[in-house]
Amino acid sequence: MCVGAALLGAGTTAATAFNIGLGLTIANAFVGRAAAKSRADQTYNQALIANRSAERDKRLKQQALAEQKRAKEVQSYQNIFARNIEALQANRAIIASEQAGTTIGLLLMDNERQSANYRESINQSLESFRRQYDRNILVTEAEFENRRNDLQSSINDAYNQIPTLGQTLLNIGTGALNQYSLLR
Repeated sequence: MCVGAALLGAGTTAATAFNIGLGLTIANAFVGRAAAKSRADQTYNQALIANRSAERDKRLKQQALAEQKRAKEVQSYQNIFARNIEALQANRAIIASEQAGTTIGLLLMDNERQSANYRESINQSLESFRRQYDRNILVTEAEFENRRNDLQSSINDAYNQIPTLGQTLLNIGTGALNQYSLLR
């Protein structure tokens, strides 16, 4: 009843001051709500840009890891091929030395064993590198997911800062009641 009397103009100066105060409270509440919505929308748009950047970073890191793996494999296969050629040349040299019997057989077996050990060493090194590559890929995926989760959290926080319509109306009502009690 008192608010209604103030709105209808009973007691003109007090009513005018109340109406002006109420109008400012309403404007302030809705402008604040709109500003919070605008900030949340900006946060969302910035998060979209940051997410695209995170995806690009992940892709570039994974491409670099794949290129590094490919280069390591090519180098390893070239080393194995070179070692096989050296082994064949050593076998020819052993055969050409014209040694007889068991000695030549032992030298050829020893040369083949050394070549096989070298190939196995390279293959084990390459397999270890492949396992490390897989772990590095998992790290890039985890980094990407962490960045994406952080972005989603910031978006959620921004939108949670927007007062609901009910909160806005309650703030207006509380402000009006406070102004009314001050004017009385």
